[in-house]
Amino acid sequence: MNGAALQILRGEAQSLLTRIDRMDPFALRMPMVLAAAVPLRAQVAIERHLTGRRRNMRAMMDGYLKWLDSPEGKSASPAVAQRRFSFLRLRFIAILAQLDIFAIVFNQRSEHDTGIWLSGLDVFAADALSLPGGYYEAPPVICFLERSPGAAIRRARTRLPGGDDNPVAVIQIPRERMIGGGIASSLVHEVGHQGAALLDLVTPLRLELQKKAKTAGQDQIAWRCWDRWTSEIVADFWAVAKLGVTATAGLMTVVGLPRPFVFRVDFEDPHPAPWIRVMLSSAFGQVLYPHPQWQLLARTWEAYYPRQGLKPDQLRLFAMLEKTMPAFMAGLIKFRPKALRGKTLREVLAVPALQPGRLANLYQSWKQSPKEMLAASPTLVFASMGQAKMDGLLTAVEESRTLAEMLRHWALKSTLDTSSVCAGIPPPARDGKASFGRMPQHEWFSNKNRRIL
Repeated sequence: MNGAALQILRGEAQSLLTRIDRMDPFALRMPMVLAAAVPLRAQVAIERHLTGRRRNMRAMMDGYLKWLDSPEGKSASPAVAQRRFSFLRLRFIAILAQLDIFAIVFNQRSEHDTGIWLSGLDVFAADALSLPGGYYEAPPVICFLERSPGAAIRRARTRLPGGDDNPVAVIQIPRERMIGGGIASSLVHEVGHQGAALLDLVTPLRLELQKKAKTAGQDQIAWRCWDRWTSEIVADFWAVAKLGVTATAGLMTVVGLPRPFVFRVDFEDPHPAPWIRVMLSSAFGQVLYPHPQWQLLARTWEAYYPRQGLKPDQLRLFAMLEKTMPAFMAGLIKFRPKALRGKTLREVLAVPALQPGRLANLYQSWKQSPKEMLAASPTLVFASMGQAKMDGLLTAVEESRTLAEMLRHWALKSTLDTSSVCAGIPPPARDGKASFGRMPQHEWFSNKNRRIL
């Protein structure tokens, strides 16, 4: 009986080994044009991670087979041998789950146009995560599309299935938002979650809020809400700071749901009720980048979703949230986490170039000389496009066309820059001529038959 049982397990273990050996690196399996490739840092981190897991898994299976052939294994009961194998199989399944997480990202890079746009979004996400001042080392970021209505992030350095650390940040973006300003709002919100984790913002901030809640008297329930919603609110603040009005306008589209959902408050949900979330985003914008447009957005949102007809307890809660919102905002904006070395969130995140008037002037300048936009950072481009749309200077069709071209530009530029470094080719000369012959830089990235603006 023992011999037959152990022989079956030996066969299963050998079969599992063959499946481990079939887990080829993505570099050998994924068809995509070069410009659609996952950023090199992310590719290396993912391949090293999965190669290490495969190597460890193979060593564990080899060890199990040797144990089966040892005197201890031959004398073991079938139950003991099965138990040891079942744990190894579960570990293998966890590694496959990790592979599938990254395979989704790589597979979409082979889709025509979509793959290149995603590569451009990788560049955009990395720019939105960058923070001048050396406060942290940003991990690689990769993006993929999902059919769900909401965005999400699997942060770097969090746990993957099986308990291993995630080597990269993986951001899921709703496919229905490709391509427009709303994609920026969703993406930078998720980037904000990663940034908040790197700076360790949420836990210390929640502790401060919990202190306020204890002395809040009749407003205690509102402070409990702010405490519960802190993580999502910090991510929204990050988005407004990095994108200006583009973030709030995009948020209004994202959470523009049927009325019952907009006013729904779930004390177990880390997301604020959509109604107060948009009002808070507009208030953040007014503090960071003062302009009448923020009051206009707030009034528009109230016109979409008037509070008339709400139940008395709902009216009381939203009134309490509005009453305590200024104090909550002041605490957040003036918060000085240890990682920022004495600076406030506002001092570190606010970007002077995102003042509405400056963005409007920048857009007009780009209209006169579109090639200048190619040198701008992705966050500045999205912010300027959103501001121009808010000002009525840019239609949704023009916005979509321009952003699609800019995503292609960032994807190709990133690819050529990386390839140049790997090939040892010097960067373009200061006269604006490329090392690849004498072609001007802008000609590399934009077909002469395409219009940027």
